[in-house]
Amino acid sequence: MNLNLLAILPEILILTLGLLVLILDPFWKDENRRAGLGWLTAGGLTVTLVLCLLLDRPSEAVLAFGGMVRYDWLAFVFKMMFIFGAGITALFMMDVEKVNKRAEAYLLLLAATIGMNLMASASDLVMLYLAIETTSIPMYVMAGFLLDDKKSTEAGFKYLLFGAMTSAIFLYGLSLVYGFSGTTQFSGLRSYFGTFNPVSLGVLFLIIVGLGFKISLVPFHFWAPDTYEGAPTPIAGFLSTASKAAGFAVLLRLFVSAFPQIAVDWQILLAILATLTMTLGNLVALAQTNIKRLLAYSSIAHAGYALIGFVANSELGVTSVVFYLIAYILTNLAAFGIVMAFGQVTGSDEIRAYDGMSRRSPYLGLAMLVAFLSLSGMPPFGGFIAKLLVFAAAIQTGWYWLVFVGILNSIIGLYYYLTVLKYVYLYRMEGENEEAHPIQLSRPFVLALVVLTFGIVLVGTFFGPWFGFSVNAAQSLFPF
Repeated sequence: MNLNLLAILPEILILTLGLLVLILDPFWKDENRRAGLGWLTAGGLTVTLVLCLLLDRPSEAVLAFGGMVRYDWLAFVFKMMFIFGAGITALFMMDVEKVNKRAEAYLLLLAATIGMNLMASASDLVMLYLAIETTSIPMYVMAGFLLDDKKSTEAGFKYLLFGAMTSAIFLYGLSLVYGFSGTTQFSGLRSYFGTFNPVSLGVLFLIIVGLGFKISLVPFHFWAPDTYEGAPTPIAGFLSTASKAAGFAVLLRLFVSAFPQIAVDWQILLAILATLTMTLGNLVALAQTNIKRLLAYSSIAHAGYALIGFVANSELGVTSVVFYLIAYILTNLAAFGIVMAFGQVTGSDEIRAYDGMSRRSPYLGLAMLVAFLSLSGMPPFGGFIAKLLVFAAAIQTGWYWLVFVGILNSIIGLYYYLTVLKYVYLYRMEGENEEAHPIQLSRPFVLALVVLTFGIVLVGTFFGPWFGFSVNAAQSLFPF
């Protein structure tokens, strides 16, 4: 197969799937549209994932389309994450009223996934910015998709407002990079940014503002809690996982490829941001009574943990970040899925509403136990191995104080995760018999949750294959 086609095979397949959704939608009756749209999207993404795993593994890192995209293992692994996350999100969307019968919702999901794929493989500043906007614009719409819900429209508007502002700052930074270096190719930037100077510091700051918004770094995190709370819950889960992973993919590709000579400077800056992000995310999460806001601040804290591996700036560091994101996508999608299912039954996202949940649905309670213990970094779940790897990478390169901060924050995080589980398992519904109020789960939701729960356990116990993918991804960036 032609190399250029292999480089964008996942995008071609997703685009074909989007056209199928658009063509078939008018032929479904209203009562069949939910199942048709949802299963077609989720099934098509699954087929795309399998075909890419079989046919699209890169043998060596090469540039395609005149250097606009890079066809390598880093792009491949991130693309598989995004496609998987989108497939699970499509299954969850089937249970959301006013979304599940709207073809445009699934088309927006697919468009955002194409944008994320291009973000992971972009090796040119122009392609990078186009990919970011291709991702962002559909996500703005999806966050505010429920027009008759004030919180949803507020979430979409805030996300759009802050996203447009940081996008403009990011674009200004990229224009300065081009203006000073005379090239838009990542590989060509290394020759100009070979030594530290005030221009380098200013450009780095502008770029970090744009990417920090994408991955919810403090102090660019302020949009996340309100957006996650107001957006449809599956979209909030997709935002907190795949969209965050896409931001990290750009951060890895751009900084390691384009700015390796001034790594000491951006390492110090990002280490400070990681410390602030972990600490603020965990401390504010302690005070939350709404579980979606708690997960939002938890997501902010996890961006800080993943950043520890990035600060290490080594092959093990990149490996740890990629592995961390694999485990995090599985875990946080499961957490948001459980919150969605329970919130639809109870009509509340307050943590106190979870009293006795394990008796109302033992399997849902077990899935929540697995997800929250993985988020806290407890063995034998994926989150434990992920944190172990990022801490090991930081220790290997001498960032002892950052590891110490990360461990302290992990202890704080464990407290509020266990607090939620206390309501789930130890408390009882006031004046009610929990068994008389079971939680009914749909077939798509059960399928998605089973896949995620087994995935969390599998990544934590049989982690060799996922670690191997992560190593391959890291080796595509080193040495430079």
